[in-house]
Amino acid sequence: MIEPLETGSLSARDAALATTIQRECARRWLTLECLVGHALSRPVDSIEPGVRAALHAGVAQLVLLDRVPAHAAIHESVEWAKRNVRPKAGGLVNAVLRKVAGLTGERIDAWDQSSRRQIPRSDGGAVELREDVLPGGGLERAAAAASVPGRLLEKWANDFGVDAARALAAHSLCDAPILLNIAHAVEPIDRALVGDHETAGCAVFQGTRAQLGELLGSRSDIWVQDAAACDAVRSIRDLDPLLIVDSCAGLGTKTRQLACVFPGAEVIASDVDGRRIAELRRLFAGHDRVRVVAYESLAGEVGGRADLVLLDVPCSNTGVLPRRPEAKYRVSRRQQDRLMKIQRQAARDAAPWLSGDGRILYSTCSIEREENEALADWAGRDLGLRTTRTGRQTPSGTPADPPSRYRDGAFACLLER
Repeated sequence: MIEPLETGSLSARDAALATTIQRECARRWLTLECLVGHALSRPVDSIEPGVRAALHAGVAQLVLLDRVPAHAAIHESVEWAKRNVRPKAGGLVNAVLRKVAGLTGERIDAWDQSSRRQIPRSDGGAVELREDVLPGGGLERAAAAASVPGRLLEKWANDFGVDAARALAAHSLCDAPILLNIAHAVEPIDRALVGDHETAGCAVFQGTRAQLGELLGSRSDIWVQDAAACDAVRSIRDLDPLLIVDSCAGLGTKTRQLACVFPGAEVIASDVDGRRIAELRRLFAGHDRVRVVAYESLAGEVGGRADLVLLDVPCSNTGVLPRRPEAKYRVSRRQQDRLMKIQRQAARDAAPWLSGDGRILYSTCSIEREENEALADWAGRDLGLRTTRTGRQTPSGTPADPPSRYRDGAFACLLER
């Protein structure tokens, strides 16, 4: 996750700008590298980290932001490099940023993915450059334009097809909206704060951060949850479990949903992270049907009595890249092997907790088959659990679409004896 900036010494306006620059540098790192590399006479990797940071921040302002004058972006980046790297570093930063500023043309309303001169923006438009800057190859060009590593795009192309890979790259540029699960709201919601979403039971939050905090602090019957994330529990609402274990509860979002969907069930929430256990205890303090239990105590607490175990496991997050842009740079075979071990161990741990007709609801926010369908196949071979329901949600919505069409990617399957 992107670490929040320390902005306490800044005005609200400057803090907002600094946070925006940080966000754009994180999600468009490869795009910025491409632009900087075009303006340099030597490899980008040869530039020391501090100067590289100043270049990225400056280019992000020149190309991706609207309200920062070019002269201000260049001046501030140069002065930062002088103060924080060394005085002479300002000369290189000044030269590169002036070249990029000279390359930068007009904003246009729609991005043509075949163009080597267009840098896409999160609003669906693009910036027209005055020279061919992006690579010539199709997937290579999409990787630079959308800042998705080439190895990940190639994997998607192999798994889902080239057109789907390009669509996923474009989706990753979206400004993900804040979506609310309102399916269990028992009182009216201020419609000035929420808009409709195409998924029933979900709404788009349209207010300020302060208003969101006030709303969530005053209501226990609504919470932040993407439409795709809602689907796993919704897919099993016809079941009638009496004891449910949410063993990877995290922030408790799906725990809340389970308690609402199954009002007759006892829900045990847990997590391997002690800090999250503490937060879960705070969140569900006084709840009449949700108990929080340390992970190492689950076996003794549950025995073989669980009718349903939810495994919302750690994953690569490739279904939620607009929300977790840094995740795309971490995807590798090594990371995937590490995650698959964690996911399989979670399933091994859960199997003995099940009652005779108990079930495991396995869930991820990944679109990778190794973490999803392959896990279900493995559970059949190694744990003797058959897959009875499967749901895969492909990320939907483009930067040009309204927030009501946005959905993350997700996967869920039901495993039973």
